[in-house]
Amino acid sequence: MDSHRYCYLLYQQKKNALNTEVIKEIMNALERAAVDDSKFVLFSSAGSVFCSGLDFGHIVKNLRNDRNRMSTEIVDTIKSFVNVFIHFKKIIVVPVNGPAIGLGASILPLCDLVWANEKAWFQTPYMTFGQSPDGCATLTFPRIMGEASANELLIGGRKLTAREASAKGLVSQVFLTSTFTQEVMIQIKRLASYNPVMLQKCKALVCSNIMMELEQANERECGMLKKI
Repeated sequence: MDSHRYCYLLYQQKKNALNTEVIKEIMNALERAAVDDSKFVLFSSAGSVFCSGLDFGHIVKNLRNDRNRMSTEIVDTIKSFVNVFIHFKKIIVVPVNGPAIGLGASILPLCDLVWANEKAWFQTPYMTFGQSPDGCATLTFPRIMGEASANELLIGGRKLTAREASAKGLVSQVFLTSTFTQEVMIQIKRLASYNPVMLQKCKALVCSNIMMELEQANERECGMLKKI
C-alpha cells in the first residue's frame, strides 16, 4: 500500500495510556491527515493493549502543581481531542488489537469502522476511578446498545468481550487472533479502491444528523469532569 491511499496512525507507550502529551500528538497527526492526500485514516496501536484510557498517574501528578490551571488544561485537551474525532471528515478505521478501556473505548463510536481481535475486550470503569464518562459515551452508548446496556458499562463497569461488543454494536466485525492482521489488510485494500470523495460524502451524510448532539454531549461531559 502506498502512503497516498491512507494515513496510518500508530501510538505506543505504557499500555497505550492517554496523557495530555500523547493526546496532543494524536490530534496533530489527525490534523495533518485531514489535509493530506490520504483517503482515510487507520488508527491503530502497538503491543497487546489497544488503549488503557486516561493516564491518571500523570494527571494526578500534574494536578499537584497547580490544580485549577492544570484541571482546566487537562479537560480542555480532552474536549479538543474528542472534538477532532467528531469533526474529522475522512473515514477513521480502527482495528482494536486488545483491551480498550475508558476513553479508549468511548471514542470508538466516533470512528467509522471498528474491527476487533477476538481477544480484545471493552470496559468503561468510570465509577471505579471516581470519574464521569467521556468521549460522548453518554450519548453514543445508549444510542448504540440501549440505555440498559449502556448503564451496565458506564455505571456498572461491565467488561464486554469482543463478541459481546459486536452483538451490541460497539464494533462491526470480530476476527480471529491468528488472522487478524491479514483480515484487516483485506478490508483496508478494499476501502483503498473506493473514490475518496464518495467516502467523505457518505460519512458526512451519516454524521450530519448527530453532529450537534455530539458537540453538546462533549461539552456536558467535560464540564462535569472538570468539576470532579
